[in-house]
Amino acid sequence: MHFPPIPAVLEDYWVSHSPQIQDHAERLGLQWDAFTTQLSDASQEALRRVLILSDFVADALPRDYEWFTSVIIDGRIDQQVTREDFIEWLSDFSAAAESEEDWQRALRQLRRRAMVHIIWRDALKIADTLQTTRALSDLADVCVCQSIRFLQPVLEQRHGKPLGKTTREPQTLQVIGMGKLGAYELNLSSDIDLIFCYPESGETEGPKVISNQEFFVKLGQKLITALDKQTPDGFVFRTDMRLRPYGQSGPLVMNHASLEDYYESQGRDWERYAMVKARIMTGEKDQAAQSLLNILRPFTYRVYIDYSAFESLRSMKAMINAEVRRRGLDNNVKLGPGGIREIEFIVQAFQLIRGGQEKHLRKRSLVAVLDILAGDGYLPPQASAELKAAYFFLRDSEHAIQGIRDEQTQQLPESTLDQARVALSMQCRDWTDYLSQLEKHRAIVKEHFAHIVAHQSDDDADDIDHTWLDLWHGELSGKSAEEFLTEHPCAAQESVRHLIDSFRESRAVTNMQQIGRERLEILMPLLLREVWSQKNTTETLQRIIPLLEAVLRRTAYLVLLSENPQALQQLVKLCSASSWVAAYIAQTPLLLDELLTPENLYRLPSRQELAEELYLRLLRIDPEDLEQQMEQLRQYVRAHKLRAAACEVMGRLTLMNISDYLTWLAETTLETVTRLAFDQMVAKYGFPTNAEGDAVGEPEFVVIGYGKVGGLELSYSSDLDLVFIHNGSSGKATTGERSLDNGVFYTRMGQRMVHILSTQTRSGDLYEVDLRLRPSGNSGMIVASLKAFQEYQQKHAWTWEHQALVRARVLNGDRALADAFDRIRHDILGLRREEPALREEVRAMRQKMRDNLGSKDTSGQQFHLKQDEGGIVDIEFLVQYGVLAWSHQHPALSEYTDNMRILDAFAMAGLMAPQDCQTLQETYLSYRAETHRRALQQQSLLLDGDQLSQSGFHARRNDVTRLWKLWLEPDQQS
Repeated sequence: MHFPPIPAVLEDYWVSHSPQIQDHAERLGLQWDAFTTQLSDASQEALRRVLILSDFVADALPRDYEWFTSVIIDGRIDQQVTREDFIEWLSDFSAAAESEEDWQRALRQLRRRAMVHIIWRDALKIADTLQTTRALSDLADVCVCQSIRFLQPVLEQRHGKPLGKTTREPQTLQVIGMGKLGAYELNLSSDIDLIFCYPESGETEGPKVISNQEFFVKLGQKLITALDKQTPDGFVFRTDMRLRPYGQSGPLVMNHASLEDYYESQGRDWERYAMVKARIMTGEKDQAAQSLLNILRPFTYRVYIDYSAFESLRSMKAMINAEVRRRGLDNNVKLGPGGIREIEFIVQAFQLIRGGQEKHLRKRSLVAVLDILAGDGYLPPQASAELKAAYFFLRDSEHAIQGIRDEQTQQLPESTLDQARVALSMQCRDWTDYLSQLEKHRAIVKEHFAHIVAHQSDDDADDIDHTWLDLWHGELSGKSAEEFLTEHPCAAQESVRHLIDSFRESRAVTNMQQIGRERLEILMPLLLREVWSQKNTTETLQRIIPLLEAVLRRTAYLVLLSENPQALQQLVKLCSASSWVAAYIAQTPLLLDELLTPENLYRLPSRQELAEELYLRLLRIDPEDLEQQMEQLRQYVRAHKLRAAACEVMGRLTLMNISDYLTWLAETTLETVTRLAFDQMVAKYGFPTNAEGDAVGEPEFVVIGYGKVGGLELSYSSDLDLVFIHNGSSGKATTGERSLDNGVFYTRMGQRMVHILSTQTRSGDLYEVDLRLRPSGNSGMIVASLKAFQEYQQKHAWTWEHQALVRARVLNGDRALADAFDRIRHDILGLRREEPALREEVRAMRQKMRDNLGSKDTSGQQFHLKQDEGGIVDIEFLVQYGVLAWSHQHPALSEYTDNMRILDAFAMAGLMAPQDCQTLQETYLSYRAETHRRALQQQSLLLDGDQLSQSGFHARRNDVTRLWKLWLEPDQQS
């Protein structure tokens, strides 16, 4: 092992102090010279360094000299100590323990041995930071849990076992480890923060009957004494109970019902912060532990993204800063600027904000969460790496300081001797070198903390004109108001004033709690200023107010917008551009989170990136938690639809790009839903089997998309026209104990898919699904066999069903079955048909649709963009007619399912003049672009005369009508 040189001041200390160490050792029975001569040169040097660095070790090691003589000689002292080691040592120390005093002595002997072992490895840097903190946390766990096992029977001898009032089950004391202990991050001289509870009220069996509450208070008091009491042998852990409900004035122990009532009605923000690292030290696997976790998790993590956490953490940091100034703690590596606490705040801000939605962020380990934040893109990888490096340096500094005398301090030492000790322990050249490295890390932490959590200083904050606040309060007056109204005449309009006044005086606002009103007061001037920067101020305000009303009860979203000017700006800009976007976000306020990173909002991922993101989202969810899977699917789809809409309304991408993207989104989602449904069915019924009776590992199942999804033309609110087909072996059954016929298995799988897609959760449905195009329509099976599908298409399908088949394609599923479907589709579309009869059937169906869905306007002053003559459906029917009429001669016509490429195929085959092909394509795209624009403005597809003239659709409509007549009404032309 390589050791850095010992500075002169510590060499001098060793020369002057080593005789005292040897004298102390020999008084306790350790023959120093005999001991050291047994050690190798390396071990002698290691021993000397540890004794130089730690007065605690110099005092404690000789008190257990027989043990340490052996482990230093054979090198075991260099090995990591484990929980099992601590249990074994305590068992040896307490073998003859009969009284509580005996137990207390055994605990203190354990602590002394363990601490020498841990400090030895830490001081020599044999152990890394996390090994040291884990060993210390394991030591605390063993002391707590083994003490309960020793002390509870002592009480039960007098009072009997405590039993639940309802269940009559034996009750046990549950100990919640808070803070660093909960996260297995305990430091060398840390106190331990604990909360005591038990599951159920009741009383003991006797002989002397007392309530469970009294029993566990007594047990808790005995446990604290065992750990905290200062005896001639020292103490074990300073025990702090102030984090319990109601603090020092609260009961020492509470049952689950009382605990739940407290956290539901009175839990405070700082208690949520504390609960992030909370761990049930007495075990988390039994039913009582799960019951306790079900109380703590909803309190700690909100179901929505909770940006109010920033405020709470700032308030706590402000109080800590005040304490730092009052007590002169600037040189405190934990509480001072750029210290450990700021790193913890950064990490826990993300956990509190997003932990309700993203369960994988609920880890207790700070280092593990930093890695997750970098992996998920919440922190740049460099920032995460810098914060980790700073954390390790600061924690190691804390251990070096505390290891000197086993004192609970994080303050940099003032004496030259102790400064040299810390520098040597940290492997720095000298104190100056140490301070240089320390300041480098602290500066980095301060910078990241300021960027993520800290408020802007008053000097840096935007200077908001108080006129905006007056506008919100309806108090515009004086010269400044005149100037404001001259610049913003819209503000003087009665309709605008009415909107603001009505919102401000609405019941939803007046009934807000104080903190909510304060948050709204901060946001409104900022919001109004952004709204007034838009050209359509009144419309924008009309769209924004319902969104605000939707989030008033979840005021964390108000904080999100106040805290993130960029997000507020994007929100107002998008609402100004699209009423649909405003309503969409109001329905799902969680989408506000998407506005935080405009570079992502306006960049649509590739199809592969879409699939990877969904895979990672679901990877973090329990495979058996269908509710969370469905919720995550909905959040994923809604977030990406918003991104598509943002790109479209801001003109970042073309219509074709948007449609392709929305189609990829649906396909990716459907592929995942298919897999989820299959896995859930297999878990319940086993695998389907093939003709030989062997299990089939992949579903013989395909999802067919018709209509817009089949033609790659999805819009934001398009439903999915789907048909499910299976090719399971007939007469065979699944492998599970609850066996099903293959056909029934796939039918139920299809039903489960529809359930996942269509069920309303708090985030709405995933997609509206239309299965009416399946064989026999609503009266047919939800999932058809390939054979039944083929027979239906060949013998029973109507012409309109063959028209629909033009835009049908496999979206996902078994490749062999997909190929079989494609062959059937090509065969059906390639049938020779009598053109006059085909034209008549297509015209009849088209007329039926016009009669039922069109504008019914005969004056030519109105035009339904989709259903009227010359509209979108005319082009679609014209294309479908051409495929059915001529695919037997030109098989290429049935190759594609989208109208643009089918039209190209008509031109290539010489069936349509190139100019006519281009006209139809341009018209079709312009019509679809207008439907998208109108959808995003929540406008009808019915155009009036002025709109028809301004859009230039008169001429386009005439072109479509001309070509319709050319192809479908040739017998009616002169």
